[in-house]
Amino acid sequence: MKIDGQHFRTIWLKENDPTTVQIIDQRFLPHKLIIEDLKKTEDFVNAIREMHVRGAPLIGGTAVLGLYIACLEAPDGEQGLNYITEALSRLRATRPTAVDLFSWTERVFQEVIKGQDKEERISIALQMSKQLIEESAEHCRMIGTYGFDLIKSISEENNGAPVNILTHCNAGWIACIDYGTATSPIYAAHDAGIPVHVWVDETRPRNQGARLTAYELGQHGVPHTVIVDNVGGHLMQHGMVDLVFVGSDRTTRQGDVANKIGTYLKALAANDNNVPFYVTLPHSSIDWDLRDGLSEIPIEERGSEEVKYIQGLVDGEIKKVLLTPPQSPALNYGFDVTPAKYVTGIITERGICEASEEGLLKLYPEQQLAVK
Repeated sequence: MKIDGQHFRTIWLKENDPTTVQIIDQRFLPHKLIIEDLKKTEDFVNAIREMHVRGAPLIGGTAVLGLYIACLEAPDGEQGLNYITEALSRLRATRPTAVDLFSWTERVFQEVIKGQDKEERISIALQMSKQLIEESAEHCRMIGTYGFDLIKSISEENNGAPVNILTHCNAGWIACIDYGTATSPIYAAHDAGIPVHVWVDETRPRNQGARLTAYELGQHGVPHTVIVDNVGGHLMQHGMVDLVFVGSDRTTRQGDVANKIGTYLKALAANDNNVPFYVTLPHSSIDWDLRDGLSEIPIEERGSEEVKYIQGLVDGEIKKVLLTPPQSPALNYGFDVTPAKYVTGIITERGICEASEEGLLKLYPEQQLAVK
């Protein structure tokens, strides 16, 4: 995607310095574009935990490059393997819900430990990280091609009137490597000349919709309107939403979806108003080891300060402002689970399927043996 006309991905190796990884520090968007250098394993741990980066695919990409840096830092021999294993544990402890963090690092780690010496481990970690990152970008692009057909069909039914799409949180380019998941079909339709308009949930408490989705849609020239989180149901009741696109941090094999807190309420409103509700995700966000999302998906609980304070631009400076009485406690669940029965369909890089074990296995028959 582009910022002020210049193409960016969300993470990359620094030019002429393969020992440094660079990211867009999302904490400062949309008001400042800050490029942060990650040089040590602890930089990656902090970047994921403190949400300099976020979004399931980007968390996965950041973690595997963090594992690569750990290979650079590690001594040779058995001590080196111990160092890498410990770094893996620290990276995995940063965020519990997004499954890409665990699946990506597991793939890389299992190959790294086959390396005969330090140099071979470094080479394996770097090449596999690059491969996974490229695959993820391509998978997001393919999600766009399948979701595009849904938007095109609605546009034709509407006789060319703008297709109104509601999103929640940021499942866009900023949450991935490129293209995004929920935004990928939107960009594809917009670029093809199909009129679209996006209702952007602000997404309290961290406001990823208002700060990030609105920012990237604006940079791409996509018409959009920021709304408070509780407006979506009203819009659906009055026929102002044609379909809903959301992302997923972890989806079970029966189609239950963990996504940013508030997604479940949008699914209920969509179901009550016969609005199609689609979940967009690459296969890396499917957890084939889990079936029941409500009981099995770990839900991250974050600090109360995210609820009690809000961040914004004040007199040209980014500042935090206290919203609540100082003494009032606050509860901050980061995700909720939308049961499969409320999901119209799941859009992946292989196509669109129903939100069920049978539907997902039609797209991924190689997972038959993994289903217990």
